[in-house]
Amino acid sequence: MTEGDTFLPNRSNGRTETQFTDCNGKTSFGMSILNLSNAIIGSGILGLAYAMANTGIIFFVILLILIAVLSAYSIHLLLESAGVVGIRAYEQLGYHAFGQPGKILAACIIILHNIGAMSSYLFIVKIELPHIIQGLWPDISDYWLVDGKYLIIIVSVIFILPLALMKQIGYLGYTSGFSLSCMVFFLISVSPLSIRLHTVYMYQSTLIMTEMSNMTNKNMTNKSISPLCLIRSSTRSLSQSVLMNTTAFTIPIMAFAFVCHPEVLPIYTELKNPSKKRMQTVANISILVMSVMYLLTAIFGYLTFYGNVESELLEMYSKKDILILCVRLAVLIAVTLTVPVVLFPIRRAILQLLFPDKPFHWVRHISIAVCLLFLVNLLVIFVAKIRDIFGFIGATSAPSLIFILPGIFYICIVPKDKEPLKSRPKIQAILFVTLGFILMIMSITFIIIEWVTGKKISGGH
Repeated sequence: MTEGDTFLPNRSNGRTETQFTDCNGKTSFGMSILNLSNAIIGSGILGLAYAMANTGIIFFVILLILIAVLSAYSIHLLLESAGVVGIRAYEQLGYHAFGQPGKILAACIIILHNIGAMSSYLFIVKIELPHIIQGLWPDISDYWLVDGKYLIIIVSVIFILPLALMKQIGYLGYTSGFSLSCMVFFLISVSPLSIRLHTVYMYQSTLIMTEMSNMTNKNMTNKSISPLCLIRSSTRSLSQSVLMNTTAFTIPIMAFAFVCHPEVLPIYTELKNPSKKRMQTVANISILVMSVMYLLTAIFGYLTFYGNVESELLEMYSKKDILILCVRLAVLIAVTLTVPVVLFPIRRAILQLLFPDKPFHWVRHISIAVCLLFLVNLLVIFVAKIRDIFGFIGATSAPSLIFILPGIFYICIVPKDKEPLKSRPKIQAILFVTLGFILMIMSITFIIIEWVTGKKISGGH
């Protein structure tokens, strides 16, 4: 399939339907949902309780619903554009919108963003896995087994590389299902612990307030203000100023909670009996499932620690408790199994750039996967500030992939005779692109503030 090719019109019952020319998919509906859900979920789920503590429960729920709807709308724009072009590839949408520069830009954004995601996941493995091993086996004496640098190489070679060598992303449906099962185990394990700690917290808070009330009543006149009012009045201005700042920092984190757009079109390519409606349903179900998981995680974490919750939820729990160690291990497994799903769009982007007209070849397929894992391992091992570097890149790539590029593709690719520029769908797309630029500016500004002040405010994602 060359870059100049377009879709083949297929008339059925008087209607013209898009017949895609890139691939005949064989992946089932359920497997596609598992893969897309696994692409959505990431280490950022551990920072959602922190986000809820900053925004409050009601605003968090509103924001979560709003972002979920916007993410589904973004995928709708991608699918509409792919339907016009007839090729389900992000890079080809860029080509048909802006020519070769657009194709290069789209491919580079996907490559940088997903390499950043892979680096973030492996960085978590590097930091967390040694602590888990030491916690589960305190008497372990082999130094290399508790050295994160060796561990990420072992994990990459034994677990990630074989999965990354699969010919199609659809084959990862089983591991994606297992990855999501690990996150469900995380929720099931943390929820009763949350309820228990919440009960203890409320009991201790009641005792403290009772003691303060008794002490104050002895030393104050009847005209005095209650201790609770004193506490509220003394902290109200500080709390409001901190809340405004941290809420503003939280908005971009929440906006990027459903980043899966580089994986949408590859999954669409391999979907059995593909149609825009069928793929949109896959996306809607995946986003809905992840929204519920995000909400439950945030609620359990917030109700356990309230305003004391940190940006990495698991850091708040005991590191010696066997259950929590198992939960941490489950989260690491889930993160590790996400890496191969994230790698597929990078390889596809490289193939679109360097070998656009070449048929599938195992040597290229394997070589790119090995080189990518080798590069990411080098970055994680030797670049100490790798998360900060890719955090800045992510602040530009994430809004581009979610908001800016899908909207621009839709505006440029959908014919004007079908949707004039002043039509409601294209005006919505223009507003969507504008929102993306606003979020990009906010994210970059907050990251610069963090670098200047040296204080991390935005939490983990």
